Amino acid sequence: MPAWLPIVAAVAAVGLTLYAAFVLALVAAGRREGARALAGFVPDCAVLCARLLRDPGVKHRHRLLLALLVAYLALPFDLVPDVIPVAGQLDDAIVVAVVLRIVLRGSGVERVRRHWPGPEASLRLVLRLAGAQPAP
Repeated sequence: MPAWLPIVAAVAAVGLTLYAAFVLALVAAGRREGARALAGFVPDCAVLCARLLRDPGVKHRHRLLLALLVAYLALPFDLVPDVIPVAGQLDDAIVVAVVLRIVLRGSGVERVRRHWPGPEASLRLVLRLAGAQPAP
């Protein structure tokens, strides 16, 4: 076994523990929707992209971008690992925002709204990051 593997495993365990503690703290503070949004943001984005891929109204070049995005979200490694709370999801959010900005311009906000599986708060964040909705 490589000498660095236990270190990576320990860092991942600490990161997951901190992430879980943050989500649980949101639940304990009565912010269940915020906890759900944080815990499910990346999976919700992956489901959205998969649904858009199957939508015949989405252009072929946009489907290619979406397929690449789904592959990126499914990879076990990222620019910033997902086990790092907040920062780990931030790089995913930026990549999702760039791809969705391109897809939104060609397909429209209503198509994305129709396919979004998560809470409304997360959808508003995605649309804002994609430049389709002004900041409050």
